[in-house]
Amino acid sequence: MRIVVAVKYVPDIHADRRFDAGRVVRSSEEGTLNELDENAIEAALRIVESLPEAEQETSEVVVLTMAGPEADTAIRKAYQMGVGRGVRVSDEALAGSDYFGTVATLAAAIRKIEEEGPVDLVLTGMAALDGLGSVVPVLLAAELDLPQLTLAGKLEVDVQARTAQVTRELDDALEVLTAPLPAVVSVTDHANWPRFPNFKLIMAARTQPIEVWDLAALGLDPATVGDAGARTRVLAATPRPPRPEVEVVVDKGEGGRALAEFLIRNDLV
Repeated sequence: MRIVVAVKYVPDIHADRRFDAGRVVRSSEEGTLNELDENAIEAALRIVESLPEAEQETSEVVVLTMAGPEADTAIRKAYQMGVGRGVRVSDEALAGSDYFGTVATLAAAIRKIEEEGPVDLVLTGMAALDGLGSVVPVLLAAELDLPQLTLAGKLEVDVQARTAQVTRELDDALEVLTAPLPAVVSVTDHANWPRFPNFKLIMAARTQPIEVWDLAALGLDPATVGDAGARTRVLAATPRPPRPEVEVVVDKGEGGRALAEFLIRNDLV
């Protein structure tokens, strides 16, 4: 069983967002592994751990990301959780890639991994916290021409039957979907509770090698990715306006009137 988990290095959600030439500024001091991708990593590890011991030894979980060297932080976090292999696709021509360029690059990397042996499952988180587009799993499945099972609150893989089954939570029902392997599956933050790294894995992750591929290694034309191939453009980015000062009203019998006036004044009623 070989599982590829596509992950993203994102700015810390508590850090100030900065833009330069329409791009999010990323640095190793402020970035981290996308929190929602930890659920995808945990799902992959649990699938492998559920296999017979002999099959576990021949199975592999690969984390794959597209970013600069600072993204090694995210891959090493995956190593700390127990992932055995990490691949980072880096190339100056990738700067400014939109969703389509990102997916084309990830798909090409997955096909390169497949040259070593079949990829049985591609897992992703439900979204990246820096963009919240939630479209990469769908586009990746289309690019790879694979079945897609998205927003899984529960994931079960039948290795013998070569199927993946997911349960999705709707407003008033549970939806159960099944697809043959290989498939692309995105999991939600309800799918599991990601494990805490142990000391041994934390220490080993510091020196564990990370494979770095460029566009030439993937056989991709630079004109199809990055700014050159982007179908979207960021025209402007401005800081969020500061929060207004908090208005404190001490209720001396007129609190209800003050609240009503506040709601009316701000068009909230």
